Amino acid sequence: CLDNKVGFKGFAVPKESQNKVVQFPFHGTPAQMKHGDVVIAAITSCTNTSNPSVMLGAALVAKKACELGLEVKPWIKTSLAPGSGVVTKYLEKSGLQKYLNHLGFHIVGYGCTTCIGNSGDLDEAVSTAISENDIVAAAVLSGNRNFEGRVHPLTRANYLASPPLVVAYALAGTVDIDFNTEPIGTGKDGKEIFFEDIWPSNEEVAEVVQASVLPDMFKATYEAITKGNPMWNQLSVPSGTLYAWDPKSTYIHEPPYFKDMTMSPPGPHGVKDAFCLLNFGDSITTDHISPAGSIHKDSPAAKYLMERGVDRKDFNSYGSRRGNDEIMARGTFANIRLVNKLLNGEVGPKTIHIPTGEKLSVFDAAMRYKSASVGTIVLAGAEYGSGSSRDWAAKGPMLLGVKTVIAKSFERIHRSNLVGMGIIPLCFKPGEDTETLGLTGHERYSIDLPSSVSELRPGQDVVVVTGSGKSFTCTARFDTEVELAYFDHGGILPYVIRNLINAKH
Repeated sequence: CLDNKVGFKGFAVPKESQNKVVQFPFHGTPAQMKHGDVVIAAITSCTNTSNPSVMLGAALVAKKACELGLEVKPWIKTSLAPGSGVVTKYLEKSGLQKYLNHLGFHIVGYGCTTCIGNSGDLDEAVSTAISENDIVAAAVLSGNRNFEGRVHPLTRANYLASPPLVVAYALAGTVDIDFNTEPIGTGKDGKEIFFEDIWPSNEEVAEVVQASVLPDMFKATYEAITKGNPMWNQLSVPSGTLYAWDPKSTYIHEPPYFKDMTMSPPGPHGVKDAFCLLNFGDSITTDHISPAGSIHKDSPAAKYLMERGVDRKDFNSYGSRRGNDEIMARGTFANIRLVNKLLNGEVGPKTIHIPTGEKLSVFDAAMRYKSASVGTIVLAGAEYGSGSSRDWAAKGPMLLGVKTVIAKSFERIHRSNLVGMGIIPLCFKPGEDTETLGLTGHERYSIDLPSSVSELRPGQDVVVVTGSGKSFTCTARFDTEVELAYFDHGGILPYVIRNLINAKH
């Protein structure tokens, strides 16, 4: 991964600097860091934490490590965020939570944490050491999401592991280790400790599960679930059938999906003289597109919040603010690891505003195009839209004014979601892409579509013409008749509303 070119599983670190060791002070103590060192180790609230065997297995690893005298380096951010309060009950019952605590795996909450960027800031000394020396730092988490820029802006290498392995990697302090042959650390008697010394047997795990995971724990935790808690119950709620939008809220905002909607479908629409907003290569995931993780202090979303009196410490995450379209639109294509060909190799959430040549944030460029009533397109390579975080990966581009995405291929669900938001997904013909067609992204693009949905059919050919006179044929990826109906209505949301109203009458 250090050798590979910048991109998915590629960090392009020159050979001569791959083994460099960076010295830095950590609260008055000398410390050092190298590529592959772990700075976040998180047992998270995803599927794994529903499995008592792996949760108690992690606690047994912690117990054995503590007894042998192993420690986790103090600058590694460790956390335990179960998906359920039951986990706390059986960890306490087993007497093993204290060992997790000793290694820094204290319970920090219940629910989404590290997978969606909610680990919070790293220690300033650690952040500085990573940033100033361009270290490829690692996070190891027991979640199910590890896309670029999602876990933490400063961890470029993010690895998924079982909860016991998260503890093991935290103890090792690096992902650059062969557990079969290299010691994890040195014990209290100066003896090298290996992976096999801290790994529990299946029998040990089964025994503690049998003794500690009791049916009454589940019953006690969940029987009061509908009663809420004091903080929740004390919230003041306005009465009324319809939701009362609060214009001052930075969390929930009335979205513009139905603004100026008429009962008549607008019909199919082509694209006229659109500019290219972004020009991508292969493997752009929905986590590159969708607002996910923490809100960067210099981002358009941060500016929006600060203008409304929100302090940086209260920014929270995009996930927590997904009910505010203003913030989510500003967080679309805001991934710090975005590689946009219009920027000639520079990595980051910026683009070129083609008419002026200015380098702007993607949101600012999109708004400038929108204010000039000019549509935009996105050019991409293969597997556009793979990954998760699906809905805002389609809603965000629509709010930015993207009219079509032209790619070599699409992830199945994301392609369908684009249609659902009224965006045209087009596929280059086999053997063709931006390179073979000589497209730079600086051209203007026009796509002529029939004005009646009856003249459209799934998978038909569509001609794209550029401002320079070049034309090429793409396949329109409306794959079903119902997708054509969504497109005729301007997207799935107005389609559903019109059908509801018509059914009522």
